[in-house]
Amino acid sequence: MIKTQNLPKYLAFLLLTVVSGSDLVISQVLAQSSVQSSIGKSVTFTCNDSEAKIKAKNGPKVTFGPTTIYIGYQQISSKNQDPRIIRFDNGFKTWCRSDYETTNDDSRGYGLLWNGGNALYGVFSTTGTQSGNDFRRFAKNSWLSGYGNGGGAKIAVIARINPANGNVYQATFLSAKRPSNGKTNSLEVKNLSWNGSNLTVKGNAWWSPRRPDKNIMNCAGSSPFKYTTVFSGDLTKVTSSSAVNCK
Repeated sequence: MIKTQNLPKYLAFLLLTVVSGSDLVISQVLAQSSVQSSIGKSVTFTCNDSEAKIKAKNGPKVTFGPTTIYIGYQQISSKNQDPRIIRFDNGFKTWCRSDYETTNDDSRGYGLLWNGGNALYGVFSTTGTQSGNDFRRFAKNSWLSGYGNGGGAKIAVIARINPANGNVYQATFLSAKRPSNGKTNSLEVKNLSWNGSNLTVKGNAWWSPRRPDKNIMNCAGSSPFKYTTVFSGDLTKVTSSSAVNCK
């Protein structure tokens, strides 16, 4: 403990200012270093599976203390997959969500980022728009509110999720666009990072990735293009975006 009662007032104030500033820097470093991100091949599981069974599949997961959250999908029919996300505490299921997307679209969960607190993001794939409940109902006020024109191309959906119960706060679609006909083109997320206020997404985009205003970039060479986009934490806007060989 640092004692200041015997120091002149201005020296005591200076010392306390330096210590407080150091504590702030240390807390910021710890907050950033504790963020976990896991992007990978999607694995299949159900809400009735045990943690041991899901863990053995080596799919994307994030862990803090006794808590682990897994993401993947369930095979609903021969041509339909729906995303799943599940939380375990000390080996016991706390919650599991099977209601994010229940249409005939092929949708899977394949990425997570969590800071151990209230910043939990999930990454999902989608291949088009089908009638019924899908991620559009979470994306009405987001940066990109839907899949767009066409179907078949696999794009990404990013959702900010309440880690306490799995509720989706907000979601946004993230896609490329074909210059020739304006149809949606493929985009795959490869990395997520979080600095406490913004979510940086890195991935592969096929002709052509989008600028912050959602218009497409002009690119040279062959795709996929290495694409980086920075979202506000609430996923309502993109603050910057760039891609190799694109402008």
